[in-house]
Amino acid sequence: MTKAEKVQFTIDTLNKIYPTIPIPLDHKDPYTLLIAVLMSAQSTDVRVNQITPLLFERADNPYDMIKLSVDEIREIIKPVGLSPMKAKGIHGLSEILIDKHNGEVPANFEDLEALPAVGHKTASVVMSQAFGVPAFPVDTHIHRLMYRWGFSNGKNVVQTEKDAKRLFPEELWNDLHLQIIWYGREYSPARGWNLEKDTITRTIGRKTILDEYNKKTSR
Repeated sequence: MTKAEKVQFTIDTLNKIYPTIPIPLDHKDPYTLLIAVLMSAQSTDVRVNQITPLLFERADNPYDMIKLSVDEIREIIKPVGLSPMKAKGIHGLSEILIDKHNGEVPANFEDLEALPAVGHKTASVVMSQAFGVPAFPVDTHIHRLMYRWGFSNGKNVVQTEKDAKRLFPEELWNDLHLQIIWYGREYSPARGWNLEKDTITRTIGRKTILDEYNKKTSR
């Protein structure tokens, strides 16, 4: 298979498996999405979805959020981990949204990435899912699969994002990044990986990855 054929096979397979794509983090608007994505760092979407209703019941907009103290926010979100840093970020960005953006989440990368605790990946998720702007946020699943499939060298997420954007058509980015995340969770996880279920890696994966898998499973 040529690289172009591998890319098309990946797109076609993902579209077959995920014709409709669930959104991983529960939210109702750009602000609640921003907070949920910030909270998801080094946590699971399942855990975040358990905790955000408790936070949003108290404050689901920046004006109500700044009425809570950083300590109050931290106490609510403690189960998601890294709560001191995340609580400061949530309170701080809410103040900035009010002071600089009329309480609205800005729809551009520069202003989003200037907010406390908001990195490029978080900004990319918000731009993609809240505003429909083409973006390709790279999480651990996408980073792992882009390497397994021979589409990136696996050195860092910055390179993986560049390679994904170069290989896949821009109009597919917003769907594809979610499809790859779900595929990584369900068919090609880091642990408990079963190559028989992983059609894409079995068909187009790096030879070194397949050899390594076969060695492990033949022991």
